[in-house]
Amino acid sequence: MRYNRSGRSGLRLPAVSLGLWYNFGGVDPLENARAMLRRAFDLGITHFDLANNYGPPPGSAEE
Repeated sequence: MRYNRSGRSGLRLPAVSLGLWYNFGGVDPLENARAMLRRAFDLGITHFDLANNYGPPPGSAEE
């Protein structure tokens, strides 16, 4: 996985991220979400976008 520097902070982020908008919060069974996250991690994804306003309702992604 290629990593890119983010600004001047020295933080490096992977070139590919998994956005989790509408993947949680009652849309699908919990086991589907678990399987998706585990598969992504197994394939090299190390950055998961869980903005605190993702929902429905807002904040569901973090639960």
